Amino acid sequence: MDKMLDIYELLKTYGTYIYTRDPIGDLMLMEDEIRELYKANVLDIKDYQMALLLIRQETTKLRMKENNK
Repeated sequence: MDKMLDIYELLKTYGTYIYTRDPIGDLMLMEDEIRELYKANVLDIKDYQMALLLIRQETTKLRMKENNK
């Protein structure tokens, strides 16, 4: 897992589709879903950590973009 598209595909595999027209809100929901999959022992620790890292990086990037408007 090395890009956001991989996380979208992973979530789709488990029937989770997230789109709210709020990119940061979507990322927050994705983070919650990833946590739940990990708690359910569906994800291993490596995928869990990488997914959270990618989501947080994307969140930071979007927030910086918002602040520069």
